[in-house]
Formats: sequence, C-alpha cells, structure tokens
Amino acid sequence: MKKSKVIRHLTDCMVPHRMCRVVTKDDSNYYVNYFPLKVNEEFFLGAKEDDFQLNGFKICPVERVKKADVRDDKCLDINICEGVVDALHVPKVNISGWKQIFRSIKDMNKYVMIIVDDEKCYAERLYIGSIVRIKKHSILLRHFDADGIWQDEPVKIRFKDIQSVEFGSRYVDVFSKYIPKL
Repeated sequence: MKKSKVIRHLTDCMVPHRMCRVVTKDDSNYYVNYFPLKVNEEFFLGAKEDDFQLNGFKICPVERVKKADVRDDKCLDINICEGVVDALHVPKVNISGWKQIFRSIKDMNKYVMIIVDDEKCYAERLYIGSIVRIKKHSILLRHFDADGIWQDEPVKIRFKDIQSVEFGSRYVDVFSKYIPKL
C-alpha cells in the first residue's frame, strides 16, 4: 500500500474515532487494531485496541506500515457501547521526530517498550525501561530484563534502528510496578 494511502486511512479514522487495522512490515501475517490519534508524514500515534479494551499507545514510523484499513464493523459498535471510544484521549506527545517523541514521553515520566532492528543477529530486540538521555541520533535507555532486573549500564538505541515505541500498555505498566525503583 502506498504511503499516501496509509496516511489517508489513518487520518480518516481520527475524527470521528474509528478503528484501523494496521499491518506492519515486521509481521505481514499479523494485524493490530488501533484508534489513530495523531498522524503526519513520518509517524503515527495510535491507541491500541485489544479485546474491547485500550492497551496503551504505539508510535510507529509510517514507512513501516504495510497496510492500514478502516474498520467499520460490529467491533467498533461494541467499543462504542463499552465506553472504549469515550475513554480515548490524545497524549501530549509531539510526533515531529524521534527526539521530540522521546522528550515528550520522558516529560510524562513513562516507561517505554522499544522494538529495534538488531543487525548483529538479524532479528529484533525488545527493551523496556526508562529514558535516561536523548541525543541527536539516539537515546540512552536504562532497561530491565525478563526477570525485572535493571541492567547496570544504559543501552544506546539509534533512532534509525527503531521499529516502534509503546507506552502505557498493561504489560509495561504492570510489570514496572513489581521491579525495584531506579
């Protein structure tokens, strides 16, 4: 799907709030439902819909979106009846560039989940943690492992390697309650 069509579909779902089925280049056999909240030529910010509940926010480069389809069906009706659509809010995140995105999230004092391309193993890596520092082309992230143990040194993540950033999800928010504070 052309970038212009992806942007149009995402934008069409913003007002009034409608769901959009999004397929990314990372996994073309899997789609996720989002309520798009902000869209520009480079990024989209969406509220993730998961079984008639909101499950955090995702920011993804538009170029990583393979397909975006407006979803006007019974699921939207159920989300309206369940109050999901009324519960939507647009977080104060500037999506004009990675630096602005991370500065906005850091200002909200949120933990993030970042998925990156890992050139060393030709796969993706997932990091969950707290933004330490924002540089010109990267960030330093203090992250914890699958056992909830904070790593001694922050990891440097280059903006060009980032596939997506999530915050406010049940997984990240609940897991982070049960780890020691930094």
